[in-house]
Amino acid sequence: MDQLITVNERYTTVVNDMQQVARVCLTFGLHVHVGIPDREEAIDVMNQARYFLPHLYALSVNSPFWLGQNTGLKAYRQMIFERLPRTGIPDAFQSLSEYEDYWKLLVATNCIDNPKKIWWDVRLHPFFDTIEFRICDAQSRVDDTIALAALMQAIVFKLQKLRRNNVTFRSYQKRLLDENRWRAGRYGLDGKLIDFGRKCEVDERDLLEEMLEFVSDEVEELGNEREIEHIERIMREGTGADRQLMVWERTQDMKAVVDQIVAETNEGLAVSRS
Repeated sequence: MDQLITVNERYTTVVNDMQQVARVCLTFGLHVHVGIPDREEAIDVMNQARYFLPHLYALSVNSPFWLGQNTGLKAYRQMIFERLPRTGIPDAFQSLSEYEDYWKLLVATNCIDNPKKIWWDVRLHPFFDTIEFRICDAQSRVDDTIALAALMQAIVFKLQKLRRNNVTFRSYQKRLLDENRWRAGRYGLDGKLIDFGRKCEVDERDLLEEMLEFVSDEVEELGNEREIEHIERIMREGTGADRQLMVWERTQDMKAVVDQIVAETNEGLAVSRS
């Protein structure tokens, strides 16, 4: 309730604009940038990458508690963050110019002072030549973070290759993708997502296996096999949310949950430092 806000002009502006909505936004997300110098290509790849956002979300869920209570969701962070405007899965853009016309209109009408205040789950970064994935919860284990980043890189690389071969992955409407986004946050890996092509529910883990197969050649080409093997570990053993909930069910003690998070944060760091 009394968390201090970093003294910074950007954060001061956000709080002045958003008031209580900003003050309660005590959340931690994982943002991954994948470089694409050609911004026309990048907006097209971003459109197609939206389909995979719920899959990435389900792999990364790590916020089942809020204010010391079990929310019943595997990820509650997005429920807090999406109170802000310009969040969630974006609509598809027909071109780079359409995207630029959008943010320039917002700037011209004093909605925002720069396009960095567009906080979608995936966005074309306004200042870097990157696509920025923003849907994932922050991870307790460094290896989980690295694995998710490697998977996002492989997805972008695959979509780039398809585009250059005049093949595109189907771009689904936001209202459909939002159904899978909700399911991913509610159930994590244990739920079912909608396969829009087959018009049926499919176990989340089965869809993730399909996704890993979809990018398998790109993973090999990038040399990220070891990192992607860790994705399979997450699928076997569960997410950060699953591990937090296991401790809670065993102890009914939030301090024990916090201790678990602290221990996981240190897991792997000794190897990273050596």
